[in-house]
Amino acid sequence: QVQLVESGGGLVQAGGSLRLSCAASGLTFGAYFMGWFRQAPGKEREFVASISGKGGTTYYADSVKGRFTVSRDNAKNTVYLQMNSLKPEDTANYYCAADIYSIPRYSPDYWGQGTQVTVSS
Repeated sequence: QVQLVESGGGLVQAGGSLRLSCAASGLTFGAYFMGWFRQAPGKEREFVASISGKGGTTYYADSVKGRFTVSRDNAKNTVYLQMNSLKPEDTANYYCAADIYSIPRYSPDYWGQGTQVTVSS
């Protein structure tokens, strides 16, 4: 049974930083592309960032380039999202996802339950 468990969300002031973590179990972690998505109230879920199985390839949404960094530790079966220079528009529920092929090209096979990030102005 695959489980993706996010942590690290919370309330932060604009300009601040947060680091999200996603611990994976039940899958061969290093074989999976891992990604982060977010969904704000009343909006569709959107892609944020992703990283290949060995970490050599990353993708970012234009809205977070230069501010967010995705990374992974395959020894710990964990993927991270370092978020700097946070803006109120980054407020959303952030979801971790896994796909055997690629993200965001393919719809992820597995999803976490999400962690809330709220950025106050």
